[in-house]
Amino acid sequence: MSIVALLLWGVAALLGTAMLAIAISRRDSATQLVYGLILGITAVMFLAVSSHLVSDPAGVSVVTLPLGLPWIGAHFRLDALSAFFLVVVNLGGAFASLYGLGYGRHESAPHRVLPFFPAFLAGMNLVVLADDAFTFLLSWEFMSLASWALVMAHHREPNNTRAGYIYLVMASFGTLALLLAFGLLAGPAGTYTFDAMRAAEPTLFVAAAVLALMLLGAGSKAGLVPLHVWLPLAHPAAPSHVSALMSGVMTKVAIYGFIRVIFDLLGEPAWWSGVVVLFLGGLTAVLGILHALMEKDLKRLLAYSTIENIGVIFASLGLALAFKANAMPSAAALALTAALFHVLNHSFFKSLLFFGAGAVLTATGERNMEKLGGLIHRMPLTSFVFLVGCVSISALPPFNGFVSEWLAFQAILQSPDLPQWGLKVMVPAVGGLLALSAALAAACFVKAFGITFLGRPRSAAMEQVREVDHYSLAAMFALAALCLLAGILPGFVIDGISPVTLSLIGSRMPVQMAQPWLSIVPIAESRSSYNGLLVLVFITISASLAAVVIHRFASHALRRGPAWGCGFPDITPAAQYTAVSFAQPIRRVFGTFAFRAREKVEMPPPGATGPARLTVEMHDVIWETFYQPIAGAVGYATEKLNRLQFLTIRRYLTLVFLYLVTLLLVLALWP
Repeated sequence: MSIVALLLWGVAALLGTAMLAIAISRRDSATQLVYGLILGITAVMFLAVSSHLVSDPAGVSVVTLPLGLPWIGAHFRLDALSAFFLVVVNLGGAFASLYGLGYGRHESAPHRVLPFFPAFLAGMNLVVLADDAFTFLLSWEFMSLASWALVMAHHREPNNTRAGYIYLVMASFGTLALLLAFGLLAGPAGTYTFDAMRAAEPTLFVAAAVLALMLLGAGSKAGLVPLHVWLPLAHPAAPSHVSALMSGVMTKVAIYGFIRVIFDLLGEPAWWSGVVVLFLGGLTAVLGILHALMEKDLKRLLAYSTIENIGVIFASLGLALAFKANAMPSAAALALTAALFHVLNHSFFKSLLFFGAGAVLTATGERNMEKLGGLIHRMPLTSFVFLVGCVSISALPPFNGFVSEWLAFQAILQSPDLPQWGLKVMVPAVGGLLALSAALAAACFVKAFGITFLGRPRSAAMEQVREVDHYSLAAMFALAALCLLAGILPGFVIDGISPVTLSLIGSRMPVQMAQPWLSIVPIAESRSSYNGLLVLVFITISASLAAVVIHRFASHALRRGPAWGCGFPDITPAAQYTAVSFAQPIRRVFGTFAFRAREKVEMPPPGATGPARLTVEMHDVIWETFYQPIAGAVGYATEKLNRLQFLTIRRYLTLVFLYLVTLLLVLALWP
C-alpha cells in the first residue's frame, strides 16, 4: 500500500468517526471515545508522514480515484511540501484531541462539536493531499464548512452568530477567489490537474492575476490584512481546542495553498511579486500585534496575535520570491526555511496558548483579563506552561520562536545583493516593521501573562479556582517541551525542511547536523551562527549561580510591610494594572493613526464629590473603511429588492419575459 493510500484510509477513518459521533454524541461516553479515536488516527497519520519524510524525502507518491470530475478523477499526491504540512496538521490534531479528552467533559453542547471535529481534520488533510483543482476546492470548502459549524457550536452566546456569519461570508469570498485563480491556471483547455498547470507557461498578466487572487483567497483564510476581520471574531467563538486548530493549523493550510500555487504551479516569479507579498506581510505583522495589545479578552488577544505571526510568515515568503526571481537560490532557501520553520513554531506555541486560555476559561468561566489575576497560586502548572508559550511567541531564546524569526532577519540581511531599488528599499523597511512587531509582541505577552496570572485576584471567585484535568495538562506540557526542543535543537528541523526548499527553490541551507556543537549556520559560519543549546546552558548556569550567591551571601533577615497601594490606605486589587492601563502608553503612541483613538477626561467641578472619568474611544479603521460601507450597500440593496417578494403573478411573468428578451438580445449581439 502506498503512503498516499494509507493517508486516504486515515481520512476515511476520520470521516467514519464523524458519522459515529453523530450517532452517539449525546451519550456520556461519547467524548472519550470520539477524541480517543481521533487521537489514534492522527497519531498514526503523523508517524506515517514523518517516516516518509525521513526515509524518502524527495519521493513523490500519487493516487487517482474514480471520483470528482468524470474526465479527470480525483488526484492525490504526497511530496515534500505536502508531507511537511501534513505533519503540522496531524500533530496539531493529535494534541487538540488529547486536550479534548479533558476539556470536552466541560463542553455544554458536545453533540454540536464531536461530529464536526474529525470532519474538520479530514478536510484539512484532503486539502494538503489534493493534486487537482476540483479536489482542492471541494476539500477547501468542506474544511471551511466544518470549521464554521464548530464556530457556531455555542450559537446562543452573544456575538457568536455574527462571528459565524462573517466567517462564512469571508470563506465564500476566498473560495471564489481560489476558483478564479485555478480557472486562469487551467486556461482555455480546462486542464485542472496540477501536473498540467505546472507544464503550462502563464503570461505576465495571468501570473499577476493569479498572485492577486491567491492573496485574496488564501490570504483571507490565513488572516492577511485587510482580509483578517473574521479571525478575531471566529477564533474566540469556537471551543478552545477548536480555536487552537483554527489558529495553529487551519491558517497554515491556507499558507500551504499559497505556497503550492505561487511557488510550485505558477512557475518562475517576477521580482515585483516579492514586493507585494513583503508589504502585506509587514503591514499584517504590525497591525495584528497592535490590535492584540489593545485587547482585554484573552482569546481575542491570541487571535490577533495569530495575524501578527501570519504577517511574519508572508514577509518571509515575499523575501523568498524576491530572491528566487533574482537567481539567488541560497538566500531564497534561507527565507523559505524561515517561513516554514515559523509555520511549525506557530502551530506549537499558539496551540499551547489557546489550550492555556481554555484552561483558564474552564477554571474561572472568564476570558476578560480585567476580572482575572492571581491565578499563578491556584493554577501553578497552567501558569508555567502558559509562560513557556508567552516566551516562545515573544521570540526570546532559547525557545523556538526566536530561531525562526532570527532566520528571517538573516534573510533580510541578504537584501543588499538584490538588484532592484524597489526591493533594496522595501526589504529594510519591512525588516524594521518586523523588529517593531517583535518588540510589541513581547510587551503584549508580558501583559497577557501578568494581568491573567500575577498580582491579586480581582474577584472573590478567582480565589476558589482549581487546576485543570491531567489530559489538558499533558497536552500543554508536551507542546511546551516541543517549543523548547525546537529552540535548542533547530538543526534537526532545518534539515527536515530542506527537501521542501530543494523541491521549490532548487537549493537548501547548509547541512546543519554537520556543524559542531549543534550550532545552526544560515549562510556561512563567518557571517553568523546560533547555538540554542549553549544559550540554554548559559542561562541555566548563570541563573543557578545567581541563586546560590543570593542564598549564600544575602541577609537572612526578613522585613515585611504593606504593598504600595498608590496612596490609598487599604490594599485593593483595583490598584493593580489592568489590561487597558498596561497598553495605554502604546495606545497613545500608535493609536491615533492605527485606531483613531481619542481620550476624553471628565473632571468634576471644584467642591463636587463625584469621580473623574476617563473615556477611551477606539475604531476599527479597516472594518469601517472597507467592510462597513459594503455591508450598508448590501443591506440597502436587499431592502429595496425585498419588494420582489410581493409582486403579483402577472408582474412575475412580465419580469421573466423581459429577462428572456434581454438574454436573446445579448446572444444575438454577441460577436
